[in-house]
Formats: sequence, structure tokens, C-alpha cells
Amino acid sequence: MKHKNMMKLMLALGIFLIFGTAQASETNDKFTITDKTSMCIGCHGIPGYKTAFPSAYHVPKLGGQHAEYLVKALEGYQTGTRSHPTMTALAKTLSKQDIEELAAYYSKN
Repeated sequence: MKHKNMMKLMLALGIFLIFGTAQASETNDKFTITDKTSMCIGCHGIPGYKTAFPSAYHVPKLGGQHAEYLVKALEGYQTGTRSHPTMTALAKTLSKQDIEELAAYYSKN
């Protein structure tokens, strides 16, 4: 159990460092939507993708989802009403503007 918790912590920390540092060193308006979606595409851009962490499940497709749903989902990961180590770490690096732009983008694609 200790090993599993340590792995989750290391994954979340690594993601935070990658995306959190980029956000802290630049202002959000310098990032294009392509830059912002690059963190999503690795999992959500693969048709039929299933993840093995923290358990095996189908990764949902983001394209075509309602923008309001995507905003609520990302806000849920930020506040803790939704739980997934990777999504929580990523969502915490996003500003309100980032969330709105990602939701608008994916709702149209």
C-alpha cells in the first residue's frame, strides 16, 4: 500500500512540475490552444485508450462534449469533488481562462 501511494505522489508531483513550472514561468496568454491541449492529447487523443493507473478503465473522448460539462469536470478535479491523481494534478495547474478555452475547444472538435 505504501508503494502504491508513493507512486501516486510521484506521478502527481512530476505532472505538476512539468505543467506548473511552465505556467509559472509564462503568462497564460502566451500559450496557444495547441499548447494547452498538448497535455490532454496524450490520453484523451487516443481512440479506445485504456489506462492502467490507478486502475484500468476507458479514457473518455473529449471532442464533442458539452463545454459546460468539461468546465464542471475540470473544476471538480481542482476542488476534489472528482478524483483521479493525474487529472487532479493537471487541473490544479489550469486557470479559469485555461479551463474555459479548453472546454470551448473540445466542445467544437
